[in-house]
Amino acid sequence: MSALRKKFGDDYQVVTTSSSGSGFNQPPPEKKKKRQRFVDKNGRCNVQHGNLGGETSRYLSDLFTTLVDLKWRWNLFIFILTYTVAWLFMASMWWCIAYIRGDLNKAHNDTYSPCVANVYNFPSAFLFFIETEATIGYGYRYITDKCPEGIILFLFQSILGSIVDAFLIGCMFIKMSQPKKRAETLMFSEHAAISMRDGKLTLMFRVGNLRNSHMVSAQIRCKLLKSRQTPEGEFLPLDQLELDVGFTTGADQLFLVSPLTICHVIDTKSPFYDLSQRSMQTEQFEIVVILEGIVETTGMTCQARTSYTEDEVLWGHRFFPVISLEEGFFKVDYSQFHATFEVPTPPYSVKEQEEALLLSSPLMAPSLCNSGEKNSSLDCLESLEDNDSTTKLPTKLQKITGRDGLPKKLLRMSSTTSEMTYSFGDLPMKLQRISSVPGVSDDKHAGKASKINTEPMSKSVADLPPKLQRLAGGGGGRMDGHLPPKLRKMNSDRFT
Repeated sequence: MSALRKKFGDDYQVVTTSSSGSGFNQPPPEKKKKRQRFVDKNGRCNVQHGNLGGETSRYLSDLFTTLVDLKWRWNLFIFILTYTVAWLFMASMWWCIAYIRGDLNKAHNDTYSPCVANVYNFPSAFLFFIETEATIGYGYRYITDKCPEGIILFLFQSILGSIVDAFLIGCMFIKMSQPKKRAETLMFSEHAAISMRDGKLTLMFRVGNLRNSHMVSAQIRCKLLKSRQTPEGEFLPLDQLELDVGFTTGADQLFLVSPLTICHVIDTKSPFYDLSQRSMQTEQFEIVVILEGIVETTGMTCQARTSYTEDEVLWGHRFFPVISLEEGFFKVDYSQFHATFEVPTPPYSVKEQEEALLLSSPLMAPSLCNSGEKNSSLDCLESLEDNDSTTKLPTKLQKITGRDGLPKKLLRMSSTTSEMTYSFGDLPMKLQRISSVPGVSDDKHAGKASKINTEPMSKSVADLPPKLQRLAGGGGGRMDGHLPPKLRKMNSDRFT
């Protein structure tokens, strides 16, 4: 822990979660069985198409793509088989011409002009075709001008050979230069992590590029695969939901020179809005990550894929930094690419945290008073003061300073004056000026209020014990003693 604090500072502290346990004799947690993945860690999709019926003919309509999509062992088998069959077929055609013309029996006759010189049997006919097709041309076997059918067959052989070469060699070239091999040098972290970043609960994973050549226009996308049932009762297996990894801000466009940490902020729009550390143990989902870009050397589009199940998402973890500044360059340490460490993270979901903040917010009390239109301001004042002031005082003071001892008229007048001031604030400026002009009625109300306020308060305070009189305002002289002379004079002028 001291090494981590020295390296990352006091803010990066290693903590132990409840899953690790506080005792030493606790049994290890049972490992969940690995379930079937939709996308493997290497990007292969575990999907098989069955019961196609007559739709299999569609594969032959696009034969080139079908051959490219085959595995390497089948490609090599088709490559060798096609050339072998073509060579044997064309060699047999040359042997048939020699057999029909009788060149095989008159091969050693010096005065006879055969169709193909020095072709005595099938092996010699096969060698003639190979020398012609491969443009070797030893000069020992050649076509004479006395055989027009041989000339026609030679033209057919050249055209057919060019087609076979273009098809098979092109197929092998495309398969060797596929950008799938480029995806082998694109790395994804083995686990995803959920922790706080910038004050928000965030899902994070890491991507990296092992080559010095860049991925042009690299873009990343995330899909959440989760089965659900609609309100109409329809079951949707492996329903796909989009995870925002910066589409609105442009953060999904990557400059993938060094390893990057991709972030998905969990908010009200996120599918993980109600996901907590406890609920994640019972949830079943899969996060599919798709990284696309153009290979700088070939200009072909490359796509790399991986996935994270709920068992591979670590709650309360963060990735180790892998970039360090050396002399004249930045060094990337890929030995720490998959490493994570624990950080303090609330185990609650974002939804639960927001509800807790709303319940603990002081702004909830006025909303409760404003919710009922028929409630009077007097009832709101009583409820607010009962919830705020009386709960903070001892029980004896709550009984003594309760509202039962105050007259109802004073409470009604205080509530009406607060309502009037509140209503004046909603009026325009001109009407506020007119309504704020002192009149006779205001003087009357003020006089009545002063009489009502002074007499009961003096009586109620006089009835209290000396100690409570000091707490309730009897010690006004002592409080004024701490004030400056100007303020004491203003207070004396005000009450006199």
